[in-house]
Formats: sequence, C-alpha cells, structure tokens
Amino acid sequence: MTRSHKDTSVTRRRALAVTGGTVAAGGLAVAGYQSAFADGTTTATDAEATASATSTSTSSGQCVLMSSVTEGPYYLDGALVRKDITEGKGGVPLTLRITVQDTTDSCGPVAGAAVEIWHCDAWGYYSGYTTANPGGSAPAESEDGSTANDQTYLRGYQVANANGVVKFETIFPGWYTPRTTHIHVKVHTGGEKADGTYEGGKVNFTGQLFFDDDIAAEVQALEPYSKHTGSYTKLADDMVYGGGTSSGLLTLKPVHKKDLSKGFKGSIILGIDPDAESTGAGSGGGGTPPSGAPTGTPPSGAPTGTPPSGAPSDSASPSASASS
Repeated sequence: MTRSHKDTSVTRRRALAVTGGTVAAGGLAVAGYQSAFADGTTTATDAEATASATSTSTSSGQCVLMSSVTEGPYYLDGALVRKDITEGKGGVPLTLRITVQDTTDSCGPVAGAAVEIWHCDAWGYYSGYTTANPGGSAPAESEDGSTANDQTYLRGYQVANANGVVKFETIFPGWYTPRTTHIHVKVHTGGEKADGTYEGGKVNFTGQLFFDDDIAAEVQALEPYSKHTGSYTKLADDMVYGGGTSSGLLTLKPVHKKDLSKGFKGSIILGIDPDAESTGAGSGGGGTPPSGAPTGTPPSGAPTGTPPSGAPSDSASPSASASS
C-alpha cells in the first residue's frame, strides 16, 4: 500500500529567500551532470526497480527502521526544493537515490515524503558556516566574511514520487575533524512545496548517510579533496555511525571503475515510521571542535529558540560543529 501524506493544517514555517551560487572550490568541475547522470522523470525501469526492492525488502531484511541520530549544528531552515544542489561546487559527482519506505505498512513506499539533505563541500565547509575551520589543513573557503554565510550550496529537498523515490545530484562530501565523511538527512511528511522550499508538516526521521572507508580514501586522493590534509576519522572511530545499512551506510557504484573522478551512484532505503516525529536530538555528538568554529549569531534563516532536549544549545551549537 502506498501512503501519501499531506496536512495543510499544520503551521507552516517561514520560507527563507535565497539566491545565487558559488564558484567551484577548485579541481574537478561539476559540469556534465546532465549527460553523465541524465534520468529526467521516473522511468519504467525506476518503477520496476523500486517495486522489486519493495517486494523483497522484508524478506531480505533491508527494510528496517533507520537509526535516528543528531541533526547537528549545521542545519539551516528553508532549503530549496531542487534536484541539483551543487551550486557550482567542485568535486567527484554523486547521484544519490533514496527510497523512503513505511516500516509499519509492509515496507510500502511513502509517496509525497519530502527528503532533505545537507553536507559539507570537498574541503569540509558547510554553506552558511563557511568561516568555520574544518580541521587539519585546508584552503580558506571565503575571504569575504560579510557574504561568506549567504551561500546555500549542498542543501536541498526533493519530494518522493509514487514509488517513494527521490534523486539528488551533488558531489562526494569531504570531511571535517573529528567526523567521518557523511551526509545529513531528514524525512518530512504533511507539508507542501511553497515559494521554492518545503513548508509545514513534521519531521519523521533525522539521520546521516555514510561512505565506505576505502572508497572515501580513494576520493580524498583526488583534486580538490587532496588539498585538505590531516587526521581522517574512519567509520569504526566515528562517534555517530553505528554500523551497517540501518545506520545509513550507502551502497556506492562508480560510474567508471578505472576513473573514480567520473563519479558515483549512491543508493539507500530509508525505513521510517510516518506517524512518528523526530526532534533531531538523536544519538551521536561530543568531541573537541577545530579552531575557528563559528561563534555568535547564526546566519539568516538558521533555527533559533530553545533546542529540543539533548540537542546542542544556541551557544553550544557552533562549538559542536566538528562533532555532528
């Protein structure tokens, strides 16, 4: 059974008006997405693949309730609804396919679920917090402190189709001390698209997606990633990763086995409870942040007020930047 969620009676969030983009961080350009990862609308092949995954997920154990973890301090409200979230950022292309399934309803697809992702660039910087030092040695993200935090790269929403599937075009993330390579993810239901973003509803799941150590190491040897040096945290030592698919480990396939710079296709099934509500204060956190972590007032559009129990406070959020 396909579940579609829409509840316009829920108080809607204020939309954050954002424009513009950034120049590439250096090295590999993100041009050529349309030819390398062209997929347009959902095809019959997509539908068949999703149907197959749905029918076999229960017996194979793939459709399990995902582990909820901390939202982290780098979240910004009002991300744009868009498929390509790169905004010109350089790096190894990553096409990310996420299937949202209902673990309470025979692993059926959650049609209409809004999937939101955000992650750092090739050197470990997040848009909105570009003056924070990612640890180790990395080129400066921005020399202009007055506009550095106005960027919106590597953040966005997609709304799941009838098969519960969303796709993003982005880049393979970098890393920052003391975290391993990861992508933050939230699943929302009950809201609606408005003014270029997604408003209202509730958050059903807050998690993180992770990358195989060996693949991450090979990517980090490429430009522009190789310009960020230092002590990298592997999966086994990461304070958030719990292990396995239920903890967000992505399935990754290179576009060209002999040339990883051509990019990867990543996929995962997110098993959620559409009736549950996530506060974003899940497990994970701790550790000492790198020097230069953001302090003071968050950028325009950042969440304000009292955080949920267990989440970093406004004053603590910047200093926790390296651990979430």
